[in-house]
Amino acid sequence: MDAPAIRRLGPQDIAPMRSLNALFARVFDDAASYASNLPEASHLARILARDHVIALVASVGDTVVGGLVAYRLDKLEQARSEVYLYDLAVEAEHRRRGIATALIEHLVAIAAAQGAWVVYVQADHGDDPAVALYEKLGAREDVMHFDIPVRRAPAGQETAR
Repeated sequence: MDAPAIRRLGPQDIAPMRSLNALFARVFDDAASYASNLPEASHLARILARDHVIALVASVGDTVVGGLVAYRLDKLEQARSEVYLYDLAVEAEHRRRGIATALIEHLVAIAAAQGAWVVYVQADHGDDPAVALYEKLGAREDVMHFDIPVRRAPAGQETAR
């Protein structure tokens, strides 16, 4: 089997982005986040056009078999940026072939070209394959992650800044 082709998605790549989200839904077993309430094509195109949004796919022919989404974050404490690898997945039947590593290496090259100083990622406890991959590629930091819900004020009651 040939190695998958890896490429960055742009605003014209709505179908591959939808395929990547469907892959995330399957691999993460999270249809609620990735396969329901799908955004319009215009939303996807607008987001994919942004330089700081990095969506990569690994494809065999027209079939997306892996991919990632990352975001470049410009920092205020120093004149630098970092890239947050938010989602990474490979179809089960294509794992253990270096696809995830190749996707991350492609991301690192983009991050370097954009002047970022680091790519960082988090992994869940118990996700041993992800932890092994990330330990192979970088230094581990033990941190805690918190989700702080955003509560919206009722319409007409927003506070101005």
